[in-house]
Amino acid sequence: MAVPKVNEMLLLDLEEMGFPRSRATRALYYSGNKNLEDAIHWTIDHENDPDIDVLPLVDVDIDIDSPQSFPITEEIRIKAQKLREQEHKKKEEELKRLEREREKERIQAGKRLLEAKRIAEENARQRNLALRKAEKEEEKKARENVLQKLQQDKINRRSKHESILPIDSLANVRSSATTFEQQDKILQNPKPVSTIEKVDYLRECLRSLKRKHQAEHGRVRKAFETLSIYVRNVVKNPNEEKYRKIRLSNPLFQERVASLNGGVEFLELCGFERTGDFLYLPHEKADIALLNSAGAVLHSAITNPFFGLLST
Repeated sequence: MAVPKVNEMLLLDLEEMGFPRSRATRALYYSGNKNLEDAIHWTIDHENDPDIDVLPLVDVDIDIDSPQSFPITEEIRIKAQKLREQEHKKKEEELKRLEREREKERIQAGKRLLEAKRIAEENARQRNLALRKAEKEEEKKARENVLQKLQQDKINRRSKHESILPIDSLANVRSSATTFEQQDKILQNPKPVSTIEKVDYLRECLRSLKRKHQAEHGRVRKAFETLSIYVRNVVKNPNEEKYRKIRLSNPLFQERVASLNGGVEFLELCGFERTGDFLYLPHEKADIALLNSAGAVLHSAITNPFFGLLST
């Protein structure tokens, strides 16, 4: 057995994206070794396989030549016959044992199948509930934005007609000035941004990206999938520096993420910082809870066809 040969350029590209060499080799081999798209899709579809990081092995043909024939005597034939009979008996016993074990396994498999079906149905129900909740939140925010715009339009129209302020409103002006001073003090001493607020920023960043490139559905989906891979790699391997370091000049990164408005900003919101030619996430700043939330937002952006369309 030997490791199959794959396209070295594609293999290097996958390793540059943070995939282990064994997983990249496996993805290229089983996706046909044709292009990077098929390999990435295969990796996403099989990320939960138990042998995802095991190098695939293929048979190797070896020709063995024998220069001389070996003489076969009657004694050898008798011994060979006895060995065949013993082997046949062992196989029969082994088959009976295997049949008993298979029967037990079939019973256990039936039980596991029923339990897995129950869990799958419950998970599907939970996903549907979460999706409906997300859609309702999107609709609620869209309605709030519309109401805010209508209110702002009223204020703008009123200000056009009121070019001169009445004397009675001077007190209100002074009060507004005091309010502005208070706001300036708040801006000079900002409070720490909570994780919930950060998640809102992440969601809005993806919405903005989708709106700015709404005619390029394929590119947007590739960007979301690539960002999801980066985030998931850090969550699964927070102590591995290679998963917390992205080369900005990487052609694949440039094509899939950096070339879209909002791609790099999303990673910066996740905690990545620009250091030279890299985006780097320091270990002490790796907020796993925030990264898990970022992964959930990306999953919603990929699977929810209405993501970003109901908000303004």
